[in-house]
Amino acid sequence: MNDDFETFVSTRGPRLLRFAVLITGQRADAEDLLQEVLMQAYPRWRVVRERQPEAYLRRAMTNRLISRWRSPWSRRRVAGLPDHLTQPDEVGRVDDRELLLDALRQLPPRMRAVVVLRYWLGCSEAETAAELGCSAGSVKSQASRGLHRLRAGLEGAAALPIDVTKENHA
Repeated sequence: MNDDFETFVSTRGPRLLRFAVLITGQRADAEDLLQEVLMQAYPRWRVVRERQPEAYLRRAMTNRLISRWRSPWSRRRVAGLPDHLTQPDEVGRVDDRELLLDALRQLPPRMRAVVVLRYWLGCSEAETAAELGCSAGSVKSQASRGLHRLRAGLEGAAALPIDVTKENHA
């Protein structure tokens, strides 16, 4: 079990960390979030690995972030973005990555997770709904509102990895 978990983390860890950076907005917070979720998953790895472990961990990170955001005792500060991400990612193609990440960071955690899953990771509405434990209708509305907020925050930005000028109804 230990070798299987280590192999999974070494192969999927960078992708999970990029997801965490996108939903938290900060590298340090992303590393902490991923570490917490991996520690939580390790004792149950035999069960987790038989399902879709990457989807399970993304959902766990999203849920943990939402719980933190809702809790008055653990409100997280909003701070500047890291100077760089060590792994290349989809956002790296944006001319003004800081502007895009700042706008993304302004979204509530669940809305941010929907936008990241739908438009960065390319999940369908059904896949996004399954990962977040909500309905496809909720995904549609969260994506619509999230894209609307991104449009407002990105006026004048160029070369975005998703077309935030119109919604993607796939």
